[in-house]
Amino acid sequence: MTIGVISDTHGLLRPEALAALASADHILHAGDIGDVKILDALRQLAPVTAIRGNIDTQGPCTRFPATELVELAGHHFYLVHSIADLDISPAAAGISAVISGHSHKPSQETRGGVLYLNPGSAGPRRFKLPVTIAIITVTAEGLEASILPIL
Repeated sequence: MTIGVISDTHGLLRPEALAALASADHILHAGDIGDVKILDALRQLAPVTAIRGNIDTQGPCTRFPATELVELAGHHFYLVHSIADLDISPAAAGISAVISGHSHKPSQETRGGVLYLNPGSAGPRRFKLPVTIAIITVTAEGLEASILPIL
């Protein structure tokens, strides 16, 4: 299974992001959507699980939860926009991966057997940070994550 991970679109869905996510079986959006039409476009590619971020305070994006737990291919993924708001012990809860956004800085690390993945920002460029998404491949051995620059 291939899982596309995107965050911080801030109302901008780049064609390069759509192309990078085209082979995904499921897409996770870690908040700061900015425009619900972005999710409609992503749903043309694959099912989407999305949470709201700190800019999603008006309109249809407010209806999304602040956190979400989703099971995909036997793995539990916990979405939280800002890692500072993580309100559970992922390892104790049996979480395979924590997906976050907010900082616009792509990062990935494994701690205590849990993948912590921030795909960075796929929306408007902030400062000199890269424009990125992430792909998670579920294998027999576990989760393999890659951060991909799209510009």
